[in-house]
Amino acid sequence: MSTVELTKENFDQVVSDNDFVLIDFWASWCGPCLRFAPVFDKASERHSDLVFGKVDTEAQPELAAAFGVQSIPTLMIVREKVAVFAQPGALPEPVLEDLIGQARGLDMDAVRKSIEEAAGDEAGA
Repeated sequence: MSTVELTKENFDQVVSDNDFVLIDFWASWCGPCLRFAPVFDKASERHSDLVFGKVDTEAQPELAAAFGVQSIPTLMIVREKVAVFAQPGALPEPVLEDLIGQARGLDMDAVRKSIEEAAGDEAGA
């Protein structure tokens, strides 16, 4: 599957309609972003059941700011509307494949429970 350009107009819809979304925050002037792009594109071809989206941080500064993206490229993985991974840096292909495998293996019920417990701990503090 080819990558989807994510904008402030379609971002919420894409994330809401899909259980597994990988998001590449990038910019055209960013050398590491340009080196990571083919790795991201190849992964999108191998994992046609997942949605791969790209956010051009120059064209969509509001999205970058909303997710606290301060360095690009930044890769974010969203499973069932929960950001389960976010890290800056261009990843090599084997590392990206490993991350996808780890994200696929997550027990999302356990993840949500952990988030609820953490929120409860903060509320009680």
